[in-house]
Amino acid sequence: MGTPLQIASLLVHCRPEWLAAVKANLQLLPGLELHQENTNGKLVVVLEAEHESRILAAIDHIQQLPGVLNAALIYHEELLEGDA
Repeated sequence: MGTPLQIASLLVHCRPEWLAAVKANLQLLPGLELHQENTNGKLVVVLEAEHESRILAAIDHIQQLPGVLNAALIYHEELLEGDA
């Protein structure tokens, strides 16, 4: 049996004037990738972690970042190593 990997995607909405600072803070989080953004302060983020609790902790952390209005979970799946 393979090692599980948690994959989640989020829509992060922040104040447009805080976009650069929010992006800089997000890029400090392990297992996080920024995929899309717009000037209205919306970002598409993907998180990867071994445990679901780390995904939940990251979402909690993101919601507390200065300038963030909301972080909404859009998709979550547990994959086993080797799944495609």
